[in-house]
Amino acid sequence: MDWLHNLFLVSVVPHSIFILTVAIACGIYLSHRLRFRGITLGITWILFCAIAMSHFGMHLDPMVETFSKDFGLILFVYSIGLQVGPSFFSSFGQGGIKLNLLAVSIVLLSCVTAYLIHLFSGEDIATMTGVLFGAVTNTPGLGAAQQAFTDMTGSVNPNIASGYAMAYPLGVVGIITVILVMRWVFRIKLEKEEARITTESEVLKEVDSIDILLTNPQVEGNHIRDLNQLCHMNLIVSRLVRPNGEEEMPDVNTILHVGDRVRIVVDKENEKSVLLLGMEISLPTDTKAQAHLVSRHVIVTKSELNGKRIGDLNVRATYHVSITRIRRAGIELLATRDLYLQLGDRITLVGEERAVEQVERIFGNSTKSLDIPNLASIFLGLALGVAAGVLPIALPGLGQPFKLGIAGGALIVAILMSCFGPKMHIVTYTTSSANLMIREIGIAMFLAAVGFGAGKTFIPTLLDGGYMWIGYGVIITLIPLLLVGVVARLWLKLDYFTLMGLLAGSTTDPPALAYATSVSSINDRAAVASSTVYPMTMFLRVLTGQLMILLFL
Repeated sequence: MDWLHNLFLVSVVPHSIFILTVAIACGIYLSHRLRFRGITLGITWILFCAIAMSHFGMHLDPMVETFSKDFGLILFVYSIGLQVGPSFFSSFGQGGIKLNLLAVSIVLLSCVTAYLIHLFSGEDIATMTGVLFGAVTNTPGLGAAQQAFTDMTGSVNPNIASGYAMAYPLGVVGIITVILVMRWVFRIKLEKEEARITTESEVLKEVDSIDILLTNPQVEGNHIRDLNQLCHMNLIVSRLVRPNGEEEMPDVNTILHVGDRVRIVVDKENEKSVLLLGMEISLPTDTKAQAHLVSRHVIVTKSELNGKRIGDLNVRATYHVSITRIRRAGIELLATRDLYLQLGDRITLVGEERAVEQVERIFGNSTKSLDIPNLASIFLGLALGVAAGVLPIALPGLGQPFKLGIAGGALIVAILMSCFGPKMHIVTYTTSSANLMIREIGIAMFLAAVGFGAGKTFIPTLLDGGYMWIGYGVIITLIPLLLVGVVARLWLKLDYFTLMGLLAGSTTDPPALAYATSVSSINDRAAVASSTVYPMTMFLRVLTGQLMILLFL
């Protein structure tokens, strides 16, 4: 029976992989089985299973533990970045400043809370720094604090890691608890919240169309392409009816006249400005010309179109087909000539049926071709993310440079690649199923590795007075989140899904984000909100981790 004993209790690579996978399997099983009034901690159970197994003598090989924790975290945050990257900058423009200010408030409040506990309890600042980053579940901040302490003193303080280990488990639970408390306090019904969001999305969509009777004399004799300069905005004329009732398929060279009736597709924020061209009307839908037109949605599936500008295709001039809208990652974009296409874009075409079918073949519209994941770009992005994470950044006034950490670097690179990669003809599209698989594998590996690491000293430290650190961690976790959460819901009227993403992102907590994203299957607001605040939060967490040591040690 020695083989069975060695399988569980010998810390070599094959056996480490075995107990790692057992912990993950048990945690996932419990996540489906253990519920309280319909509420489950989800895959956070992996963390607790790993802690329990570690307590009973099952330990990972140090190299396996480090690799699983770091690589799992990189996979998780990189997949999140790829998912929300295409809509990241759009969401920042819509409300990102407000969300980031709320996240900054949470970061600063947690630091202030930790410092006040240090003053009143007498715990040294190094220990409280470890407790702080365990309470907010931020491993890069912990690493930055440890490195800053070593650089200053030339030694290693084990209390930093112990404080982190004590506070981390209840930090994870505490963040999810705050999310659930918010739902209970404000009596939020998920179905009603989703219905309200759907209604608002219809009303507040990014791109809208408006019918105009041209009355401005400056329009007379101008080509459609001149309207952008005339109105100082990007717009598209998708339909044109002459004063005599004759309908034409407009293109950039079509000459406009006063009295023409047009349908203009424009950004929602510029809709009122379009009224400078004339008065709003409602175009008829039963004209003879309109009867020959069809509207069809097609998907860009040909890789050679990735990074191509719409204007380079000359679709309107060649086929008399209009591209009116492009939907990308849940955001509708105006189909301007300078817009770069990305694989997976959903395009709205308007024109005669035969012509639309021809254009459809140009874009591909074959979902089967999207099923193959682009592994080259994924691993390129991971490599660049790690490089960005370990890059030392010097700031004035600090003796030591700080780093974003591999998680922060991976997320920022994923967002940038998904947004701007197509301009360099890099295919960054990943199917939802492939992205989800990468994300779930990453978070499972990370949680298991952290659990085995924390479980080694969890019980001894707990019995030796470490229970006080747990209490301090709970305070640091709850107070900032509750205060900012109440303000965000009551005064700023954030929807519940965005609020969950804010709380998860501002604590850089993968389990909380995993829980938040699993609550709704019809919207990705939690993921978008988390990704919006995550880069700023990660930057501040890493910076404050070093500042706490440098300023107060």
